[in-house]
Amino acid sequence: MNLSKIRSVLLVLIVAAVCTGSGYRFGQNSVKYPVSKGDIDTTMMAEVLGRLREGYLKPELIDTKKMMMGATQGMTSAIGDPYTAFYPPVENSRSKEDLQGEFGGVGIQLGFVDKTLAVMAPLKGTPAERAGVKAGDLILKIRDDAKKINKDTSGISIDDAVDIIRGPKGTTVVLTMFREGDKQSKEVSLVREIINVPSTEITWLDNNKVALVSVNKFGEKTLPEWEKIVDEIVSKKARGVILDLRNNPGGYLQRAVELGSEFIEDGVIVKQRDRVRTEVMEATGRGRLVGMPLVVLINKGSASASEILSGALRERLGVKLVGENSFGKGTVQEVQELSGGAGLHLTIAEWLLPSGNNIHGEGLKPDVEIVYKQDEKNPQKDNQVDKALEVLKGEFK
Repeated sequence: MNLSKIRSVLLVLIVAAVCTGSGYRFGQNSVKYPVSKGDIDTTMMAEVLGRLREGYLKPELIDTKKMMMGATQGMTSAIGDPYTAFYPPVENSRSKEDLQGEFGGVGIQLGFVDKTLAVMAPLKGTPAERAGVKAGDLILKIRDDAKKINKDTSGISIDDAVDIIRGPKGTTVVLTMFREGDKQSKEVSLVREIINVPSTEITWLDNNKVALVSVNKFGEKTLPEWEKIVDEIVSKKARGVILDLRNNPGGYLQRAVELGSEFIEDGVIVKQRDRVRTEVMEATGRGRLVGMPLVVLINKGSASASEILSGALRERLGVKLVGENSFGKGTVQEVQELSGGAGLHLTIAEWLLPSGNNIHGEGLKPDVEIVYKQDEKNPQKDNQVDKALEVLKGEFK
């Protein structure tokens, strides 16, 4: 399977702890959406429900509320857009928790590769990363002996996968995984834990002259964390910045605009095109790092909002992208709260780079391509960061 052909990926990004994100914004909750009587014929649904009540072996299992939730999910998924999804109350609550930055599980962001459940990205410092799980790994089977579950993932939904993979701290889940280039699949045993990963982190390189800033996602805590890091960069008079967006699945679109505005003084950062118009989103005037030498790290786990930021920095400032081709998600979802605690993630637009280009399904090709290779003798060594530092030094005057 060619992972460069990733197309059908459900970037609901539920980390098995899982993270929800990727080009999201919040919508109006009070708007009424009238449906004409001719739009919906529920005759068949009523007939099926009647037959189930009359003849199903275990009538006590017939939960009409749960059935209606399932019917609504099915109606939404019938559109054929994997990014437009209905969330029942429990799943919707979990989705919001993920964006808040704390969740329980093993630290895997889930998606689909050619309709096969796959790892979008492992989160740093989590059981999945420590076990060597990588972006693009396929998940063929999920086993939890305590739950008495041993399930093949063929046809599984993201929600069902998350429900199985998540569990109490200290318990174990076993994933049967396959990686491109391997001859056979292998089992990976992961012990669940509470995962609380900062969305933004800083490490100093080159005798504290260069700031390596890792942005793991664009969530609720990203901006205040980012502002503290910028304070540190300014106070220490950094000579340059490496912005690490590898394995960043996205999040709130506005966060990408805000972070981009730190480097881009004015003008377009991203365009958002909906049914009727194209909205131009410009720099917000933050500008504390304008003129700072900069290089951006990306890989196949960099998606949506991280691609917005990477693409804008390259097109507007000529910033070099280092690493591997990005994911390629060019649509925007609006998060709408529904009655009873349910939610709807609705694709309402596509986003465009300042040039007007849309990278959906293609991603961003790095200016300097380098595949990550782990040094077995020195696991802390990062060849992509080393290359980014080399490229950045070439920008020093």
